[in-house]
Amino acid sequence: MARTLTGNLLWQELGWQPSPGQEQLLVDLQDQLRQWNGRVNLTRLVEDDDFWIAQVFDSLWPLAPLLQSSAAQEPLRLIDVGTGGGFPGLALAIAFPQARLTLVDSVGRKVEAVRAMAAALGLGERVNLRCERIERTGQQPACRGQFDWALARAVASAPVVAEYLVPLLQPQGRALLYRGQWSASDQRDLDAALAPLKAATERCLARELPAGRGIRHALVVRPLAPCPRTYPRAVGVPAKQPLGAPAPPPAVRTPSGG
Repeated sequence: MARTLTGNLLWQELGWQPSPGQEQLLVDLQDQLRQWNGRVNLTRLVEDDDFWIAQVFDSLWPLAPLLQSSAAQEPLRLIDVGTGGGFPGLALAIAFPQARLTLVDSVGRKVEAVRAMAAALGLGERVNLRCERIERTGQQPACRGQFDWALARAVASAPVVAEYLVPLLQPQGRALLYRGQWSASDQRDLDAALAPLKAATERCLARELPAGRGIRHALVVRPLAPCPRTYPRAVGVPAKQPLGAPAPPPAVRTPSGG
């Protein structure tokens, strides 16, 4: 429950009411996070509002309309890129009881901790963990073009994240980029990156988190055509050379003395 908010205020703010079983799973998730955070440095957002608002609420709010619809009971396929301590992935696995989730992170100790947490919560059959760089995930047949939703929270700049997420989408799928502040220049950069990926911004969502926790934005991206096989590029390249960014100037060669 929202331990630092009165009654069901947190869920009223969200516009979605978890079942008693889902609410208990969220409480159990906090307990698991406490236990594992003592062994593996997963996150500092474990107690009180840090957990209920900055983790749970922030994971769920962009998908509140979906949670309020019949789609919440459908066997959706979601992938959480850069899951870290298990968010938004584990919160979404609880909120969408029929969904199957893939959680990806390149840090082995975090992957093992989140896998153990999912198993302890009884989510192991629906939550699959992959320990690898996302550039490789996006080229794997088991993942490429397979997901209804591909999500990333606090991973990298928006153009970089777009290159990670778009190749994972099935034709009617959507990518969700969780962001903090968002400006017109940020949107221009994202749009420039989406063009070669054959995708476009569908909408930009914004809301203030409860308890003065700040403004959040969420960008929903839809594919316009199949993503070219070129993307994602090799490991490390998307971050070093973001799509849409000006090409670095060629290196100047200094003539050697004769």
